[in-house]
Amino acid sequence: MSFIVNNRVFVNPGFEAEFEERFRRRAGEIDQQPGFIAMRVLRPLGNQAPYVVETEWESQAAFRAWVGSGDFKRAHANPLPAEATAEGGGLEQFEVIIRSEGPR
Repeated sequence: MSFIVNNRVFVNPGFEAEFEERFRRRAGEIDQQPGFIAMRVLRPLGNQAPYVVETEWESQAAFRAWVGSGDFKRAHANPLPAEATAEGGGLEQFEVIIRSEGPR
């Protein structure tokens, strides 16, 4: 099965557009990584909910290889200012044990 990593990020009011734009500018770059399956950036609909950046990999090893790559370093080289995010959130890692998909 696959491996999912969720990064929950509490973005402070006024920084939402900049946060989202950073992902739009790099869209497609992670796609070139070995073992990468998909990425989704989820915008919260409630004011207390964090953004969720979800990536799916063929394995935990593939995710770890990306974390050690030059692409990862470039993606994280210029972070948002400290005041853009609030405390909380963080990384969650999951192994997919059951998968069901509807017709497309």
